[in-house]
Amino acid sequence: SFDRALQGIRSQISVRYLPIYGMGHSMGCKLHLLIGSLFAVERAGNIFISFNNYAAKEAVPFVEQFSQFLKPQGFSVEFAPSPSETKEIIRDRYSIRRNLIIKFADDSIDQSLPLAQLLEDIYPGMITTHRLKGTHVTPLGSDMKWQVGSSFTPIDAIGQWMRQEIYRELRQVEKTILRWLNPMAT
Repeated sequence: SFDRALQGIRSQISVRYLPIYGMGHSMGCKLHLLIGSLFAVERAGNIFISFNNYAAKEAVPFVEQFSQFLKPQGFSVEFAPSPSETKEIIRDRYSIRRNLIIKFADDSIDQSLPLAQLLEDIYPGMITTHRLKGTHVTPLGSDMKWQVGSSFTPIDAIGQWMRQEIYRELRQVEKTILRWLNPMAT
């Protein structure tokens, strides 16, 4: 479990306090917001990337087509709590003071700015918001290893160039998070 892992880490290092941060992307942000509103958790802060609080039919492509197959079995594909209920729960009960919100410039389902305003109303001066280049799926990129063959070819050059371009935005996300976690290091 998380608590056992945390105890194991604390027993191996000589640090008395180890801060715990929540981090979510899209609907994962909603989960961390609800955790910080409904449960007594110890968090040094939360990091929200591309927050999305839309209903399932607006947030998930083709969900309406799939839902027609699930309704006869009694399954619902809608998120709970609803977007308005989520906003009310956060406004009334959210307990994590320090928050980083990352919004991407080309993201049609991002709702980070209304979230930033809501949290700023609760904890003035404790909310940091960054707008970065990228799309909703930018944080989903994993490192693509390009293996150069026995001789460097034009295909290798194109592959390395593509890798650099793809991960430029992801590296910016990483730098933004690291700067927020440790502002004295920069």
